[in-house]
Amino acid sequence: MKKYTTEYGLIEYMLTLLQTLDQKHTDLDHLMEYERNTEEELFGGSQELQMAYEVIRFMDEMPGGFLIYHADDAEEIIYANKALLRIFQCDTMMEFRELTGNSFRGFVHHEDLNAIEKSIREQIAASQYDLDYVEYRIIRKDGSIRWVDDYGHYIHSDAVGDIFYVFIGDATEKRKRALLEKANWMKEKKKEEQKMQKLMDEIEVYDQERKLINQEHLRRLEVIKGLSVNYETILYADLETDQILPYRLSSRTKVQFGEKYQKRSFLWYVEDYVRTWVHPEEQEIVLGRTLPEYIKKELEENKTYYFNYRIQDEDEIQYLQLRIVNVGSPDRISQIVLGYRGMDEEVQREIEQKQMLEEALNSANLAIVAKNTFLSNMSHDMRTPLNAIFGYTTLARKSIHDSGAVSNYLDKIEESSRQFLELIDKVLEISWTEANDTRITESECNLNDILADVIRHLDPQASKKEIQINLDTASLEDSNILADREKLRQIFLHLTGNAITYTRPGGNVDISVKELEKQINHYAVYQIQVKDTGIGISKEFLDHIFEPFAREKNTTYSGVHGTGVGLTIVKHIVDLMDGTIEVSSVVDEGTVFTITLRLRIQNKPIEEAADMDVILDYIMNQTILLVEDNEINVEIETEILQGLGFQLKSVSDGRMAVDAVRQSEPGDFVLILMDIQMPVMDGWQATREIRRLENAELADIPIIALSADAFESDEKKSIQCGMDAHLTKPIDIPLLLDTMAAAVHNHGLI
Repeated sequence: MKKYTTEYGLIEYMLTLLQTLDQKHTDLDHLMEYERNTEEELFGGSQELQMAYEVIRFMDEMPGGFLIYHADDAEEIIYANKALLRIFQCDTMMEFRELTGNSFRGFVHHEDLNAIEKSIREQIAASQYDLDYVEYRIIRKDGSIRWVDDYGHYIHSDAVGDIFYVFIGDATEKRKRALLEKANWMKEKKKEEQKMQKLMDEIEVYDQERKLINQEHLRRLEVIKGLSVNYETILYADLETDQILPYRLSSRTKVQFGEKYQKRSFLWYVEDYVRTWVHPEEQEIVLGRTLPEYIKKELEENKTYYFNYRIQDEDEIQYLQLRIVNVGSPDRISQIVLGYRGMDEEVQREIEQKQMLEEALNSANLAIVAKNTFLSNMSHDMRTPLNAIFGYTTLARKSIHDSGAVSNYLDKIEESSRQFLELIDKVLEISWTEANDTRITESECNLNDILADVIRHLDPQASKKEIQINLDTASLEDSNILADREKLRQIFLHLTGNAITYTRPGGNVDISVKELEKQINHYAVYQIQVKDTGIGISKEFLDHIFEPFAREKNTTYSGVHGTGVGLTIVKHIVDLMDGTIEVSSVVDEGTVFTITLRLRIQNKPIEEAADMDVILDYIMNQTILLVEDNEINVEIETEILQGLGFQLKSVSDGRMAVDAVRQSEPGDFVLILMDIQMPVMDGWQATREIRRLENAELADIPIIALSADAFESDEKKSIQCGMDAHLTKPIDIPLLLDTMAAAVHNHGLI
């Protein structure tokens, strides 16, 4: 192998290796694609080739572009590293040679070539180190133009003769920044030149004025210039001579200065101005603050002082500010400048800010009152069912041997517990709405079924008060719709429940659903109306009826209790569904709520559910896996389910549930009732683990969440992790049975 002889040893060595490659008829591109070949395939035992590979690999790992080309007329390219290929968007050396014509002349943008070559020659001739730096454009593979920095060396190589080796970097963004900085500099330079010219103009004017006026008058001009920026009227006054001169006049002050203004005194001007323009309530105050004695006293302490006042032009009232500045000797105050400016915008802003603060304070106070009222109502309303629960529990214990009395007390305890749960649910619902945790989810549903479910739920409450619920759906042509079933149910439940609550015993609650019109794309407009013969709502309270925790005072006197959030929830849901809600009411006669919604018609009939009794009989012959960590809940749920005829196996955390399913055989468990909040592993994680089991039959067991987590986000998370449904505690037995049957049916187990 040839030894290198120049001071640029590494370059000489690299060129020698490249020449060796050429002698061995080895393609550089082939050598550079070392990842695709074995060492034996690459080098064939040649030490020269292996060393060439290492050197080229070193050059390819440089952070910037590197180029070697002949320093002759052809300027043929000898070598380019991978970083330079990337700048040109080339993948291989062959592609790069084709793009550039394998020449430095094809490397540089044709418009820059002559200037660049000339600059390189001149720099090398003038440098003792054979150095050059140039900046030029290149054209990349995709036709885009980039700027590059070129740091070059000219050397003589024993291997290949005279060459240039060059370090190249992408300078496009640097050049953009430089151009932007230059543009900004030019802009600022122009501004400074304009400022300087303006200053020179002012200096020229100043010099002219200096020839005409004395030093005292010059000082007054300086003050006047300062005031002229913001003040619409500027006057000069001499308190010793009682003279006043105008420099700038507004339409108001021009009245005081006619042709013979110079004969009028400062005191005359002040008196005339105040009596003509200043608001009567402030005339004496302004007169007092513009007396020469008062002015001198104020200016002895400060060089300037100001005050605000009102003026009255016919029926219009405006706010002004008067500023008085001492422009004479500090020791002998006599020469002053008066500046007048309008303050309407500033005062108006102050008034608006004050109003905003007052409104914010009122809102905060109203919120505090609403909160305190809500807490008071909730305390009262929660204590009522709790008192009943404790009281009937005590009576039941005393009557333990009287089964009839105990049964009656238990019924009342159940009713009170349901009232208590409804209070909690309503508070949670309003929390959802305020947190924007509600979403509209469409599914197949039937309006008649929803109404039947609501009436069935509220019938015990209505029957207790001997209230007749009347349902009118005669004009309901399309009852099968695609909508959010639960949200519609909440609307009917809250409005109807509210009507029952505020209707006296023996009254009526009328529910009607009408289909007003059909629209394109299978939509129809539905009108929902709930009418009662209750106590009614005052006109004053109608404006606040949808506010959270709002309850009219007369309800307390009527013995009616509630959270005051039901109508807020209804309004929020109606808004989410792009509907409208209206209310009309007459005190002691009743109230009518009217809702209009645009809903999509479901033309195909909703699939009939399988026979529930058959499915439940099937489930009873299998085993249910109950996953619950709370001992009391385990006892209650076990008693309820076993009392209904179901067989149970219980575990106390999610990990045990996963192990129980993994160790079981298909068919051992017909479904799983899964709690959420548990130690070791929660119900969501346990469900995900079960759904990932290798045994497909075990992974497909129906799973129903049975949890105290009642937020809509909790239900959504349960469905997302693979559960079939999410039910909240305490257990609603009919709903639980329906859900269990639906889950088993949907999984094709029967």
